[in-house]
Amino acid sequence: MTDDDIIRMARVAGVRDDGHRFEFSEYKYLERFAALAAAHEREAIAKLADSSVNADKYPTLTMLAQAIRMRGD
Repeated sequence: MTDDDIIRMARVAGVRDDGHRFEFSEYKYLERFAALAAAHEREAIAKLADSSVNADKYPTLTMLAQAIRMRGD
């Protein structure tokens, strides 16, 4: 996850940004930010399983990717 990803997710979560620092003034914004960051990482890991060289040969990799994605539901 890049710094730009983190900044984008913080803004989407509603965290106040004065251009120099972020302020998690309310707990709900911190929770929302954590959920966005976790979803981003889950998807990145699931994509690794999806794009594995042997994904066609080993369907369990596809099942693993699906299971990773379902953790966010």
